[in-house]
Amino acid sequence: MSAFKQTVRGLYAGSGSTSVKFRYVLIMFDAVTIVFFVGTAHMEQGRFLSTTSFLVGVVILMDFSARLWIAKDRRALLKQIYTLADLVVVLSLLLDPLLSGNLAFLRILRGLRLIHSYHLLRDLRRDSPFFRTHEDAVIAAINLLVFVFVTATSVRVFFIDVDSSDTPYIDALYFTIATLTTTGFGDITLITPAGKLFSVFIMVVGVALFVRLAQAIFSPQKVRHRCKACGLYRHDPDAVHCKHCGEVVNIETGGVG
Repeated sequence: MSAFKQTVRGLYAGSGSTSVKFRYVLIMFDAVTIVFFVGTAHMEQGRFLSTTSFLVGVVILMDFSARLWIAKDRRALLKQIYTLADLVVVLSLLLDPLLSGNLAFLRILRGLRLIHSYHLLRDLRRDSPFFRTHEDAVIAAINLLVFVFVTATSVRVFFIDVDSSDTPYIDALYFTIATLTTTGFGDITLITPAGKLFSVFIMVVGVALFVRLAQAIFSPQKVRHRCKACGLYRHDPDAVHCKHCGEVVNIETGGVG
C-alpha cells in the first residue's frame, strides 16, 4: 500500500486527532450540502446555483472516489444505500446543467448521506456526553428528518402543481407532516391513485419512524450504566453481566412495589 493511500485511509478510519477532525469536517459538509439542496429544491436553476451545484458534485465525487479507493471490500461498499444515493446525486449534479434542471429533485437523496455519518458514532460517543446519553434518540431523529425531507421533496416534484401554489415546497412539507402524524386536515390532498398510494407509504413508514423516536426518548431499549471493568456504557435493562467483559453489573431498577 502506498504512503498516500495509508494517509487517506488513516483520515477516514484512524483514531488520531487529525482523523477525528477530518471526519467532523465531513459531517459538517454533509449537513451544509443537505440544507443547501433542501433550500434550493424549489428554486429555478440559474447560473449561480448551477455552478455551485457542479462544484459540490465534484467534492462529493472526490470523497466517494477516496472511500472506494481505500475500501477493503469495494463490492460491499457499492451495495450500501448511502453509496447508491451518492452516485445518483453526483450524476444529477454533474449532468443536470445539460438537462435544464430536470434532475434537481434527485439532490434531496443527499439526505440519505446522514446514514453514512453513522461511522462517526465512535467519535461522538467519546467526545460528546450529550450524544452518549441520547444516542438512540439522536439516530431516530436523523432517520425521521431524512424521511420527512425526502418525501416532502418527492411530493412537491410529483404531486404539487407549482402553477397553482405560491409556496409549493411549503405545501408539500405541510402535507407530509399532516399525513405522517395522521392529522389529515384535508386542505391539501393527493387525488390521483399514485398520490393515494404515496400517502399510504408516508403514513406507514412515517408513523413507524415517529413511534421509534418516541420510544427512544421515553422508553430506550438500552439502559445507561457504566461497567466498572471495561467501561461499556449501554446494557440491556435486565442484564446481570456485561456483554463485553462478563463483569457483574449492578443496574438499578424500579423493583416491584
